[in-house]
Amino acid sequence: MVENEIITVREEEILDIEVNKDILAANRRLAEAAKKKLDDEGIIAIDIMGSVGSGKTSIIERLVEKLKGKYRIGMIAGDVATTIDADRVERHGVQAVQVNTGRECHLDANLVGKALEKFNLETIDLLFIENVGNLICPGDYPLGTHKQVVVISVTEGEYMVVKHPLIFKEADVAVINKIDLADVMGTSVEKLVKDAESINPNIEVIKTDAKNGVGLDDLIKALNL
Repeated sequence: MVENEIITVREEEILDIEVNKDILAANRRLAEAAKKKLDDEGIIAIDIMGSVGSGKTSIIERLVEKLKGKYRIGMIAGDVATTIDADRVERHGVQAVQVNTGRECHLDANLVGKALEKFNLETIDLLFIENVGNLICPGDYPLGTHKQVVVISVTEGEYMVVKHPLIFKEADVAVINKIDLADVMGTSVEKLVKDAESINPNIEVIKTDAKNGVGLDDLIKALNL
């Protein structure tokens, strides 16, 4: 029987942890300032997180189609590079601001604050923030939004939730997308639902097929829109 290896944290690693705590604390202060600004302008903001290819942009497009008669909508698109997602949503008549993070795997409150300066906030009621495609980093960096949504796809396999517990602990709503492909992929949608609810009993789980518009009304209801 092989004994578990014990990993000892070195002094310099402790320093790195302390610096990281300072960064996270600073981000939370900026997030609080961003939320106050949004509240003062009467804007509802929603942070949509998930891996590349999970369907975040498709979901935002479908939400825009359903809600643009009720809300004046804006979007902040986070990506390592390109304006592909912002361009897709902009075609629906939505004002979009692209934020390219380069090597960074998430948006932070500072970047969102700078992006807000690019909008005429008096012309927006609802703001979608599409975070960088990642299921790890965004969970540590609140953006001052009113809701956090995490999107996963059945094509990513049925262990995506248990392998990324932090982001599900932080999220208000979990979306399991591409349910039309569950049988083909051999993925249990119900396992994903149970895993999310076991990690966060307060989370609301919505099953969608964004491509065909399935489940979007349920998502709108979950977001109180």
